[in-house]
Amino acid sequence: MKKMDNALEVFKRLKTVYPDAHCELIHHNSFELLVATILSAQCTDVRVNIVTPPLFKRFPTPQKLAKADLAIIEDLIKSVNFYKNKSKNIIACAQDLIKNHQGEVPRTVEELSELPGVGRKTANVVLGNAFQINTGIVVDTHVKRTSYLLGLTKATDPAKIEIDLMKIFPKETWTDLSHLLIFLGRRTCIARRPQCDLCSLKDICPAKGKVFEEKAKVLRGTK
Repeated sequence: MKKMDNALEVFKRLKTVYPDAHCELIHHNSFELLVATILSAQCTDVRVNIVTPPLFKRFPTPQKLAKADLAIIEDLIKSVNFYKNKSKNIIACAQDLIKNHQGEVPRTVEELSELPGVGRKTANVVLGNAFQINTGIVVDTHVKRTSYLLGLTKATDPAKIEIDLMKIFPKETWTDLSHLLIFLGRRTCIARRPQCDLCSLKDICPAKGKVFEEKAKVLRGTK
């Protein structure tokens, strides 16, 4: 099976298994998604979803967050990894939105990437989920692992993985693809205990038995 045909088959099957696949960061608008995504770096969505409700209740807009006291923000998000640096970033990000974007979240990768605490991955999350703009593919740890194990890429660097996936998946699928691979990684293709027998892709997945272990070693950097 050609790689592109295989990619489309992977997408089709995952779409059937996970029809409700979506961004699991709880948000109500583009600003909340932007802040939540900044907080999610090297942190679980579950943890972020615990701290954001009280954060957004107190600081619901860029205007309010821009004027927030750093100590208050740190206290609200202190259970998140690197909370001190992230506290500074979300305040500075809100200030930048006010100063340079009339308080609105911009809609280009270039503009978003210039905001404090925002890189291409965060920009892709915001554009794809808040504005339905497919500018790239979000490559988190789950997408990195599952795409490599499925033979969709031979790369282990997120930037290179994104390029590889963009070549074989239609642009209109990019945002959904990230959600589908993340759902697969969280629910079936679990890092330390993959449930291969339950996977809808088991007949087309090249990572089986010893092959899985060898590929897993590469992902862990132990080979």
